Amino acid sequence: MSPTPEPTPARLRAIPSRLLAGITIVADRLVGERLAAEGAHKWHFAVLAALSETGAASQAGLSRRTGIYRSDMVAVLNDLAAAAYIHRAPDPADRRRNVITLTPAGSRRLERLEQLIADAQQELLAPLTPGQRDEFTDLLTVLHEHHRPPHPGAPAGP
Repeated sequence: MSPTPEPTPARLRAIPSRLLAGITIVADRLVGERLAAEGAHKWHFAVLAALSETGAASQAGLSRRTGIYRSDMVAVLNDLAAAAYIHRAPDPADRRRNVITLTPAGSRRLERLEQLIADAQQELLAPLTPGQRDEFTDLLTVLHEHHRPPHPGAPAGP
């Protein structure tokens, strides 16, 4: 039997960044476990979602849209192509690069991964009412947009 945890000091419970860091660990674990059980990870979901929402893209374009470093993107695309979730073809305008498109199997895979992530969100946000969940998401979005650094591969300037 594990011992009862000691209460966290009030000063620590009042630090928003500490609270966010603790919840981030839980959120990543919940999502990661569900996706891993299906042989996927969050980057697979990110690429499939980007292709579904905005259509075909180059590898560099996907990197900018998802925040996945170009060097990591190759492995993600290799995984997805091996499972026939995406298709890579030479860009007719520039044969040096590929155009990546979502396949029908990729659309079905995205739907499954979305359900797994929704289940993880349900568990994570279980103590909140629907209204609190919406407000929490809105507030996190404001913070995210304010502090979001530019992607390392993004062009400088407006």
